Amino acid sequence: FAEFIFLLSEKWHLDQSARYQAVELLERFMIKQVEQISKSSRDNVKNREQGQGSSRSSLKDQIYDTFVLRLVSCIQLASKLSLHYKIVNSDMALEFLRSLKYSYTKEELLESELVVLESLRFHINVSTPLAYVELLLEVLGHNGFLLPAKPLHQMCLQLLDFSYLTRDSIYDTLLKVAIENSTPSKLQVAKFLTVKEDFMLLAVGIISTGVFILNPRHWKQVVEHLNCITGITSQSILEFSYAVLKHIIGSTTP
Repeated sequence: FAEFIFLLSEKWHLDQSARYQAVELLERFMIKQVEQISKSSRDNVKNREQGQGSSRSSLKDQIYDTFVLRLVSCIQLASKLSLHYKIVNSDMALEFLRSLKYSYTKEELLESELVVLESLRFHINVSTPLAYVELLLEVLGHNGFLLPAKPLHQMCLQLLDFSYLTRDSIYDTLLKVAIENSTPSKLQVAKFLTVKEDFMLLAVGIISTGVFILNPRHWKQVVEHLNCITGITSQSILEFSYAVLKHIIGSTTP
């Protein structure tokens, strides 16, 4: 769904931070939805011996039927949090939904936003990896690294987009590299979820990869400095850069 959100954000001329925030909102919302409906399914199974099948079917139907509407709601909410105040209003959202043959009303659109807000308990001003990337770039510049600020920033944005669009593949490679095994166990995959949620690791990996592409002679020094700033080991940063580069060009490790 990240590609869907990115394309819609471009259509509505939203800034970078809004689209990343929309992805994070939708992902968190869908997790909450699955948790809530799964709990309801378990309750039904306890009460009815044959309730499990219909519960699973109901779960799938509920998520499927409202997915596009919820996605648009997350983009609307993210646009309202943007510092650029480029808000996706109801008319814009409804026009898009009608182009896909959905016949939602303004009331249903507002209700959908409320459903997302209530599900997330109104905690929607979530951090995004972009904030970490830009903060770390500022620290590098302040500490005297003579890197091409604008080209590096643009490269990091492109790499961040790429990492969102190919996230599962990148993290699958990262896991296999980290455990030195091409067939991780279910337990190893489960424990790796915390790594996938680590925005600081993603940020240093993106910056490291960007520097390697644009200024390879500064790469080792930048990685060491990122290690000092964040506490993330140079080995972890190198492995992340390898995973990203592997899926861009089939590169070997930097």
